[in-house]
Amino acid sequence: MPVTSFMVPLGTQAPAFELPAVGGGRVSLDDLKGSPATLVIFLSNHCPYVRRIEHGIGAFAADYRDRVAVVAIGSNDVVNYPDDDAPHLAEQAQRAGFGFPYLLDETQEVAAAYRAACTPDFFLYDGELRLAYRGEFDDARPRNDAPVTGAALRAAADAVLAGGRPSGAQQPSLGCGIKWKPGNEPS
Repeated sequence: MPVTSFMVPLGTQAPAFELPAVGGGRVSLDDLKGSPATLVIFLSNHCPYVRRIEHGIGAFAADYRDRVAVVAIGSNDVVNYPDDDAPHLAEQAQRAGFGFPYLLDETQEVAAAYRAACTPDFFLYDGELRLAYRGEFDDARPRNDAPVTGAALRAAADAVLAGGRPSGAQQPSLGCGIKWKPGNEPS
């Protein structure tokens, strides 16, 4: 059953994090500071909603490389969903052309802090790390023929980069619910 974003209030400050990357090393929110915009994406390898748009996410990151800092976070319970473990996320990053860090949130504390609900779940912040957009990538879904364009996220990023604010009429992201470990489910 598909799950939608919680639609965190706009203007919310980005929660700090420091997580291991699937390729080694650690990445923190501080490492992303200084960019005119920052995109935090909660992803998974096994979800058909993510699979449908993953190449588009890679293309978005490449197109906005010097203007939007991008990081993906995998927060699913890898014991019960082993396709979302580090080796599988690394395969996905290569397959989809992700030129950005893919981080592991094994405790799921970062997903909870961001109020992430689904994969994919997009959080676009302005240069001061205030939430400017949370919502869908575009209209593409596993069972439709809509082209993968990233139109909604691209429009939001363009507005932030121009010094403005994206439209307040934002459509929630739709995808697979984050696979919470027992006791970690959001209340």
